[in-house]
Amino acid sequence: MSRYARQMTLPEVGAVGQARLARAHVLVVGVGGLGAPVLQYLAGAGVGQLTLLDPDRVEESNLHRQVLFTMADIGQPKVTAAQAHLMARNPGLTVHPLAEALSAANVARYLGDRDLSNRDLGHGYLSNGDLGAVDLVVDAADSFATSYILSDACLARGLPLISASVLAQRGYVGGFCGAAPSLRALFPELPESAASCASAGVMGPVVGAIGALQAQMALKTLLGHSPAPLGRVMQIDMADLTLSSFDFSSACEPADPLRFTSPELIPAQAQVIDLRPVEEAPQPAVSGARRCLPDDLIAANSIAPAPAPARLEPGLPTVLCCRSGVRAWRTGRALQAQGFNQIEILAVGDPA
Repeated sequence: MSRYARQMTLPEVGAVGQARLARAHVLVVGVGGLGAPVLQYLAGAGVGQLTLLDPDRVEESNLHRQVLFTMADIGQPKVTAAQAHLMARNPGLTVHPLAEALSAANVARYLGDRDLSNRDLGHGYLSNGDLGAVDLVVDAADSFATSYILSDACLARGLPLISASVLAQRGYVGGFCGAAPSLRALFPELPESAASCASAGVMGPVVGAIGALQAQMALKTLLGHSPAPLGRVMQIDMADLTLSSFDFSSACEPADPLRFTSPELIPAQAQVIDLRPVEEAPQPAVSGARRCLPDDLIAANSIAPAPAPARLEPGLPTVLCCRSGVRAWRTGRALQAQGFNQIEILAVGDPA
């Protein structure tokens, strides 16, 4: 009996659907709490090719929610440890482990360009280097910068994106881009704070539940099920024991997006402002960046002429730097209101 017999029994899967899954190539960005269940279920379902993208190594503090890993994996790159576990479960898969971080500079390398004249899975996309065609992207990184970079790139290519986020006992999963609005259409602004699992905590089972829903949405998208997951969001709140969902297929793309960038994409003439205090980050985000706290920068450029070093030229590109992007986003919106319209954000991340 085929290992896929139970799902092939479903009329909405069958032999034709199983063959579609076998031809599919899914890029999974993030091999942590969300990525672990996503990968296990996609591999179990027979998705033929998986590319794993994550720069981190397994730590003991990961294990309570990243149940793909064991104590023996501590210290190993997550992508190679995950590859070993997935291949042990299903040796017929092709798994590409890439211990790299996604950025605005390299996202095109992993997504490639689409040939919209041919939408058959495994044949509808142009090659992205040696990895082959990508049919769907799973955003399991739970990072503002990664989510918006992926959303912008997937929207431009018409590529389906299944994105999720989880914190404490709450989370959501949604189907974006492809034939649906982007993540920006649903979330045109970042939240006021940048809490993380490390700072605010998280319950392992809710991470697993959200990851399992991501995998289900990905499979339904690959199989072309109706109703389609694209344009829908599901929410779980285990603190209140509630589940909900809603449709956002009519949401409009924002007219004035703030985009995330990478150091190698910053033009030479750009004015780069590091919004972090020296106590937080002794080294500036990039060479030549000026230091200025957000409120000081906003206040200084609301008068003319602004005092140096806070003075900005409205006609030059401006790059605002902070750890997660939240401070830079808030500052960028204030500067846009003052007439600055060439603003990008650099999310530096935590110190290595």
